[in-house]
Amino acid sequence: MKLILTATVLCGFFCGELAAQTRTAVEVAEQLANVYGNRFEQVAYIPALPLLAKLRLSEQTGDPRYAKQVENLVAPYLNGDRSPVPMSGSEQAGHLIFAALADRSEGTVRQRWIQLCRSAADQIFDSEGKPLPIMPFHNEMSDAVFMAGPILSATGRLSGDRRYFDAAVVHFESMRKLCLRTDGLYRHSPLCEAAWGRGNGFPALGLALALSDWPEDHEAKKALVAEFQKHIAALKPFQDKQTGCWHQVIDHPESYDEYSCTCMIAFAMIRGIRNGWLERSDYQESVDRAWRAIESRTSPSGDLVNVCAGTGKQKTLQAYFDRPAINGKDDRGGAMGLMFATELIAAQIQSP
Repeated sequence: MKLILTATVLCGFFCGELAAQTRTAVEVAEQLANVYGNRFEQVAYIPALPLLAKLRLSEQTGDPRYAKQVENLVAPYLNGDRSPVPMSGSEQAGHLIFAALADRSEGTVRQRWIQLCRSAADQIFDSEGKPLPIMPFHNEMSDAVFMAGPILSATGRLSGDRRYFDAAVVHFESMRKLCLRTDGLYRHSPLCEAAWGRGNGFPALGLALALSDWPEDHEAKKALVAEFQKHIAALKPFQDKQTGCWHQVIDHPESYDEYSCTCMIAFAMIRGIRNGWLERSDYQESVDRAWRAIESRTSPSGDLVNVCAGTGKQKTLQAYFDRPAINGKDDRGGAMGLMFATELIAAQIQSP
């Protein structure tokens, strides 16, 4: 109870200026875009996701300045001054920005972006071109559902090479064996059974993004949608009915309500509704409560409430309880807030 009370106090401290008004998803996205995604010195998921969201925001609002900023930041990768080779799962996932750019490009520019996507996705294959049982750099953590799955499926769609989808199927199966609990939640790693918040946000977000690129005629599509549905259904009851958030440890409400996993899970729900994988009647209320929570925990100046710090494999449940919550500016939280807001805008445009 003490931790939950602390979260409420902090939210009032950072977001008290919002008490008199409720902002739209566009307003929150624009405010976050002013603070986050202004640098791209490393191709990793934290700096890449806000750039992806900014591309969407320009399309959604008709304001070209966000996309123009992205173009300036990625110019060294387009002209060949920088050709990164991923050395971590985070860097593999960071290549999703190149997939988004390929979708918005033609000719040699499009091929350059696809080439960069392949530099990450091809790491799933051995020297003979056969898929490995699991993507390198996974570290046995559930994060790898997101770190590898979406870039594999995006590269498969962009290149037309179905080997990437086949490899992703094997990767997803390996991750389930390592980390999926019998109750449908993900433990963060085999070291302990703790269902870390972001350790469940990553599989939810990762599979939602991967399925968005998956061909309807691929034999694994139906089974993967079913896996996605089971995970989201397992997560739904643990949304805090009072705050609208999911917790730092999903099934332990005494842990603090956590910003980033709430964004990731709600994003997955919206994407599921939009694509017909989830019933709106079952999940829209959860999305709405999550949005109210995130809007109230995001100040106009980009300060956020209760973003879990970077977290590797922990050996005990208590270690996950003890991971610090960042209050104020946080690039990881800002990235996930932007992703959630722009996905909500997309849903509103789709269903006015």
